[in-house]
Amino acid sequence: MVSAGSPLPGGDDEPHDVFVADGRIIDIAPAGALRPRGAALDGTGCWLTPGLWDHHVHVMQWALVAQRVELGSAASAVDAARIMADAPVLHGVQDDGRRVGTGYRDALWPDAPSLGLLDSVTGEVPTYLINADVHSVWLNSAALRREGLVDLADDGVLREGPAFEISRRLNDIEPAIADAFVTRAARAAAARGVVGIVDLDMAWNEGAWTRRLVGGFDALRVEFGIYPEYLDRAIAEGLVSGAPVRGADSDLVHVGPLKVITDGSLGTRTAACSHAYPDDPHNTGLLTVAPERLIELMTQATGAGLRCAVHAIGDVANTRALDAYALTGATGTVEHAQLVAHADIPRFARLGVGASVQPVHALDDRDITEREWAAQTALAYPLRALADSGAALLFGSDAPVSPLDPWAAMAAAVFRSRGGRAPWRPQEAVPIGTALDASTHGGSGGGAARIEPGARGDLALCTADPRTADEPGLRAMGIAATLLGGRLTHIA
Repeated sequence: MVSAGSPLPGGDDEPHDVFVADGRIIDIAPAGALRPRGAALDGTGCWLTPGLWDHHVHVMQWALVAQRVELGSAASAVDAARIMADAPVLHGVQDDGRRVGTGYRDALWPDAPSLGLLDSVTGEVPTYLINADVHSVWLNSAALRREGLVDLADDGVLREGPAFEISRRLNDIEPAIADAFVTRAARAAAARGVVGIVDLDMAWNEGAWTRRLVGGFDALRVEFGIYPEYLDRAIAEGLVSGAPVRGADSDLVHVGPLKVITDGSLGTRTAACSHAYPDDPHNTGLLTVAPERLIELMTQATGAGLRCAVHAIGDVANTRALDAYALTGATGTVEHAQLVAHADIPRFARLGVGASVQPVHALDDRDITEREWAAQTALAYPLRALADSGAALLFGSDAPVSPLDPWAAMAAAVFRSRGGRAPWRPQEAVPIGTALDASTHGGSGGGAARIEPGARGDLALCTADPRTADEPGLRAMGIAATLLGGRLTHIA
């Protein structure tokens, strides 16, 4: 396979030919200098980049989002309830009479979700509204009865652990249907230049990915997470980060990190912070895993050969996560790092901990941040501060929290704006080179993917040079072709 006539990142802007065989780049030469060997892909006028990765995805929930009612436009609880009252049931997914919506953001609503409001318009149809951050779910009485959780939510809203349990149940659909949706979503990702994802579904992910591979899945590389409730099983069965999935003759899917969620979220006002949330002087969020327990889990995982991925959004949670890395010697990432104390910024690089961040969240949450974190003294969404300190940035979407589109993430990180609004906290913007590196496997810094002999033939052929694109152009970047180990997974 030859990608011909495309400039290379970090090069001299002259067209080059890239030769791929047996899944890897075997040679690079000025365009036309070597005779093509095998099939040729003409990249004239395009720009070649390493294949892109999304480092934080909840695969099943992402794959099902198109089957659920979109609530992102809801401006109030009344509005969201009305949308759900008119919504269809989950035909084609679960023909059992449930209505499921997703994507509402209630932090700035003028009214609050309530059980009575939702019951008044949805009646006896079990109805579920999933917050955009997935840390809370608003249910009506029929849904609470169906799930056996009537006593847990006077206002109809389940938060944190119970909310995650609802998502698990809603995601638990017939495997053939689930896998078809995953394949469809993966192909859409490949059309945006994506070659790999980190799957952090709250399930025993090895079984699902083995089944998908046996069924012919071949659109993406995958590293899958392991949650604490599955840690003993993973260790007993010998799972080690970086090892290929068992039971399938494929190198596409590998064991990823132990994933631990240590606090809540900004949108649900449960992220663990050093200062209270407005109008609620007793609420500083919550640590959902005690620091001592986090150290135990990370020590156990590290001893068994597993990396760690620690969810920490508030500044208190980030401090505790970094403390645990320092005490255990674990390797891995902090997931989200949305509010970080000034003193903790340099600790990421010093400890070798990657910052796995979602730049689109900064734009989604800018107004919520200005309200809910106005009293915080830590840095909110500190991308440039982390990069300048030497920390590795790894970009992702947290899909379905934001759409799985690395170009939207890069545009948010580089321009800190969307929809014509003024840039938000522009001092935290990063250069396009950093954003591109952060969107490849390994993230920014020394581990970033490169186009060089011996590297995997995971490539994306862009229709324009991202280095010179403006914000709308970067966001709408065209992908002429995506190659996974030299094999086409997308061609325009």
